[in-house]
Amino acid sequence: MTTTSSSWASNGDSQQRNEERAARAFEFDRESYRDRNIIERLIGWLKESRRVLTRFEKTAKNFLGMIKMAFIHRYLRVLCC
Repeated sequence: MTTTSSSWASNGDSQQRNEERAARAFEFDRESYRDRNIIERLIGWLKESRRVLTRFEKTAKNFLGMIKMAFIHRYLRVLCC
């Protein structure tokens, strides 16, 4: 299957879109970005604890206990090293 140049946007069109994107005002809320970063790092750390990530525990009570144990494990690792 061959494509013709008419089916693709021309180089001028893509440059125009890029200029429009650059001209838009970009609001950056530093505080909400920090909060989001904290949550993303927490989720990444929880992924290291596979038992918590895959949720082997079926009841909410046992799952909460595993999360607490994971936090204690992490806290002790931070204190010791």
